[in-house]
Amino acid sequence: MVEESLEDARNRMGGAVTSFRRELSGVRTSRANPALVENLDVDYFGTRMQLSQLAQISAGDTRLLVIQPWDQTAVNLIAKAIQQSDLGMTPNVDGDRIRLNIPPMTEERRRDMVKLVRTRCEDAKVAIRNVRKDVREFIRAMEKDGDIGQDDSKRAQEQLQKVTDQAVAEIDESSSAKEAEVMQV
Repeated sequence: MVEESLEDARNRMGGAVTSFRRELSGVRTSRANPALVENLDVDYFGTRMQLSQLAQISAGDTRLLVIQPWDQTAVNLIAKAIQQSDLGMTPNVDGDRIRLNIPPMTEERRRDMVKLVRTRCEDAKVAIRNVRKDVREFIRAMEKDGDIGQDDSKRAQEQLQKVTDQAVAEIDESSSAKEAEVMQV
């Protein structure tokens, strides 16, 4: 029973780390990265779809994204979604494709992006701590009910703390790498 709860904690914390990394991939840097726009919601004839489901996205060079919709009628819908997003970029419609120039970020914009990364980092850590709290309460309840002994409870809580520390370390590592990438000129 305790092992299952620890495995559940590992899975849930791993999910929080994965989700955090996915969020970080959408944080803007000075380089063109398809992950910047692939999760952008597009209103495709009344249906909300992610851009990655509607088009091929490629990096032309370090400052250019090329978006090639599979359905040519979606070009203007995609351009509109990009304009309405918080990316702060203007799409250039070039016939059946969209070119998205990635301008170099100002120092102020870089600092704002680092703040965003740190905020998301803290949110992910809170999610991990909430998982730890839930599992710790479950272990303590099992001890109180007499299902496990005090030594087993203490051992399980120590293992839970190790799993928590590992997940937090992964988040800190990803956050630091993204901050360094954002601050590059």
